[in-house]
Amino acid sequence: MSRIKTDGAQTIVILGPNGSGKTATIEAISMLSGERGMRGADMGEIARFNGDGSFAVYSELNDESNVSVYFNPGDTNRHAKMDNENIPLSNLANKLKVVWLTPKEDRLFVDSVSDRRAFFDRLCCAFNSTHAGRVAKLNKLLTERANVLKTKPDDLLLNILDDDIASTSVAICDTRIAYAGALNYYLEKNAISLNGFVEEMLISGLTPGDTERKYRQYLSQTRELVGDKMVIDGPHKSDFGMVNNILKLPVSLTSTGQQKMALFDLILAHAKLLKDKSKGGAIILLDEAVAHLDTDARRELFENLTKCDAQIWATGIDAEMFKFAKNAIFVTCQNGSISNIVKHDV
Repeated sequence: MSRIKTDGAQTIVILGPNGSGKTATIEAISMLSGERGMRGADMGEIARFNGDGSFAVYSELNDESNVSVYFNPGDTNRHAKMDNENIPLSNLANKLKVVWLTPKEDRLFVDSVSDRRAFFDRLCCAFNSTHAGRVAKLNKLLTERANVLKTKPDDLLLNILDDDIASTSVAICDTRIAYAGALNYYLEKNAISLNGFVEEMLISGLTPGDTERKYRQYLSQTRELVGDKMVIDGPHKSDFGMVNNILKLPVSLTSTGQQKMALFDLILAHAKLLKDKSKGGAIILLDEAVAHLDTDARRELFENLTKCDAQIWATGIDAEMFKFAKNAIFVTCQNGSISNIVKHDV
């Protein structure tokens, strides 16, 4: 068991060689969001090697409350507690706003559309707590629709499914648009752009009701299979991107370093938005995120992080990479355990 006492530090830097347990430490914190954590791994993969298959994460907060997440062998899911009372996992999102960047996101703007969409939807969930349930519902409805088309097409059942898909889709896209619009208010050097079949109808000025009717008509006219696959457009195909306002270019066409700074801009804007919306700060997890940034970019990043009402947890190998971090503590991680904590304030 490892404990870290932050003593009011804004930035907690976890240092150690590869394989020492740095990422596991902040992945534990990501569990307190109520989600599956930074890697989205199976629960059995998160437990300590050679252990009994269980794990637990416990945190005491500044308001003297406490939250915890735990998993026992044989369970189908994690469990959550707040002030030592059992609560639904989904309630944690109302208490802690956690967002993270990992090496996986370094190529977010040039790799898979599905990864970008999942990343954006995860941010939307902190903005609107009903969003995750709607996205999960839509995926389930689309699977059911595909199965009906593959087995025994039933117009009555398809009509019911299409009605539900249309209403759920418009609600999802409406949340994405509202979140993007709110986020653009806080972004400084970049802007969010949305690209999607349903989103574009809403952005063009159609009311949600008219958009739902138009999408419902589209679904009723698109019931054929191509091969053995259902081919329809909708929120499950949408994409998001960012535009660099200074260069007047899509971020996907800028350098790797500029793409990374755009991600930081996005996460910082997200934290500011959540603070103003919920009147509470956020937790930002940065796993090896400052690697490959030059000195000026690191200085700018930590200046912006200092201004942000959020607690930052970051991992790295070299303490020199974090010399611009203010009100920070440096934690040494060795063989999966915390061995040293040093206070540092520039």
